[in-house]
Amino acid sequence: MITAVDTSVLLDVLLDDAKYRAASLQALRSCRSAGALMVCPVVWAEVRATLQEPSAIGQLFGAAGIAFDPFDEACADAAGDIWRTYKRQGGTRTHLIPDFLIGAHAMVRNARLLARDRGFFRGYFKKLSVLEPGAAKG
Repeated sequence: MITAVDTSVLLDVLLDDAKYRAASLQALRSCRSAGALMVCPVVWAEVRATLQEPSAIGQLFGAAGIAFDPFDEACADAAGDIWRTYKRQGGTRTHLIPDFLIGAHAMVRNARLLARDRGFFRGYFKKLSVLEPGAAKG
């Protein structure tokens, strides 16, 4: 089983978030014991931007068993199609495309997604299995 990991879960752990760290760390461990963990380029970039030593990201993710998985045309197409639906349904935000890319990447890769933003992903990615820290089971 493959689990794509959203930025929020990783930052909970890396930034030692008082509210979410324990649940996110447990969810990561549970998902890792059930199979592979991966991140898409958006998550990689967002996490890298927060690190004191950005060049250590490969080593950090490698030690955690988290693989980098690049986008392909299918991921970009799915994100664009779902974004278009969002806009046609009256969506007004203009800076959400990274979240659509994260969701589309997981969906196209037939992975489940570990994320705190369950309502958003469940709302727009009907075929995507979304796990939330605190509720995630391996």
